[in-house]
Amino acid sequence: MKTHAPIPILRSFDETRAREFYLDFLGFEVVFEHRFDADAPLYLGLRMGDCVVHLSEHYGDASPGAALRIEVDDVDAYCRALNAKGYRNARPGVTEQPWGSRDMAISDPFGNRLVFCTRVA
Repeated sequence: MKTHAPIPILRSFDETRAREFYLDFLGFEVVFEHRFDADAPLYLGLRMGDCVVHLSEHYGDASPGAALRIEVDDVDAYCRALNAKGYRNARPGVTEQPWGSRDMAISDPFGNRLVFCTRVA
């Protein structure tokens, strides 16, 4: 049996804020959207490069407060690009970690934490 990378499901509560944060600010793209009907909660598949994340408004799918580590080629360049956007709810910074990575932690509007990181030699 061959396994593949897991796809985390993060809890979200507001479609407008989720799109603003994940699409406009972070740069993810929508892979799919699903609702059981027009009034049902949104289930959204997102991708940025090889990173795939699902956002769910369904109360049983996930709990807010999750944390993800997402490896990127150049966290410093990504941090500069994000800060250049002037997003009103985040001004991320990069921290050098003693275990050999440079990390940029950003909390989404729903209490989930995304840690973008680059390994340091």
